[in-house]
Amino acid sequence: MMPLLLRRAMPFLILVVFIIGAVALASLKKPPEKKAEAEALPIVEVMAIEKSAHQVQLRSYGVVQAKHRTQLVAEVSGRLVEIAPEFVRGEWVKKGDILARIEPADYQADLMQAEANLAQAQAQLQEEIARGKVAEREWQGVLDGIPPELGLRKPQLAKEQANVRSAQAGLARAQRNLERTVIRAPFDGLIVARNVDLGQYINISNQLGEVQGSDIAEIRLPVPPEDLEFLDSLNGAEVTLTQTLADRELSWQAKLVRSEGVVNDENRMVYLVAEVHDPYGMDDARPHPLKFGSFVNARIAGRYIDELVNLPRHAVRNERVTVIKADNTVELRPVHVVRADLEQVYIQGGLEEGERISLSAMDSVDNGRKVKILGEEVAPDASGAAQLAISGAQ
Repeated sequence: MMPLLLRRAMPFLILVVFIIGAVALASLKKPPEKKAEAEALPIVEVMAIEKSAHQVQLRSYGVVQAKHRTQLVAEVSGRLVEIAPEFVRGEWVKKGDILARIEPADYQADLMQAEANLAQAQAQLQEEIARGKVAEREWQGVLDGIPPELGLRKPQLAKEQANVRSAQAGLARAQRNLERTVIRAPFDGLIVARNVDLGQYINISNQLGEVQGSDIAEIRLPVPPEDLEFLDSLNGAEVTLTQTLADRELSWQAKLVRSEGVVNDENRMVYLVAEVHDPYGMDDARPHPLKFGSFVNARIAGRYIDELVNLPRHAVRNERVTVIKADNTVELRPVHVVRADLEQVYIQGGLEEGERISLSAMDSVDNGRKVKILGEEVAPDASGAAQLAISGAQ
């Protein structure tokens, strides 16, 4: 009876033994060793502060225009009988070059008539002078005292003298009108427009074309009114003009010559005017001409300011910079911004020579936060675990 019960209970006994053994083994197993979590430090790029006397550069832009440009206007009327080959858009002309000619026949006739009128008036004047001398001799001994002016024919003489002057004026007018039938270039320049053609009848004041002078180019440069304090002078300051063509940057030197003196109603800017002499290199060869109508960027050389720190614009936020101290902790420090443009910020005071400024953007910046400097080796912490760095550098 007992062996039968033992055989039937044997599976349960074995199961109980296994459970007791598993519990015993589990109690003997050591818990896993907890490792210290590595501290994640943001990586920042830094630059060392350098103070120097820095020349402020005012940035602007503008369109190149000819300083001298004029509309060619007819001063006499008539049919256009000649047009010079140079009188086309894009041709260069010299002062005095003949561009077109209006039919001169009527004005030549007017000149001949004016010459005849003058000759007639001069003859009448000589005749009146002779009559006056005869009258003077006739009055001698007739009356005591001074003879009357009418008796000496002085009013008639004055009239003939006036007729001569009138005839001379008519002759001068006829000569000018004849000369005006020839349209000439008023100065050295570039033909930019022609509005007439051969055989066309021209009236007085009709616009024939446009010439732009090649001697001087000028550029109107808008700047904020508050930036004028950074200029020592509005006359003579150096200006560098640049233009990018394909993969090349071209540059030209110019000079400020004046300010327009008012704040523009539309953009609240003051316009400064810079000039470039001989922009096309007509007198002195240029590697690249500065063409009229070109859009250029400009850098205007301002005054020098001592003890100035020049930082990239993105390194200054809300007039504060991120200073990285010697122990690689962060300090947010307010600074005095003297001037800022699209690329640079100029700071005076608040920073010491050799201090490090962060150039990288971080998700959060708190005073005392630990950071890692880009390029430095990762140092182990006190427990021997290596620090892990999360890149926050731009």
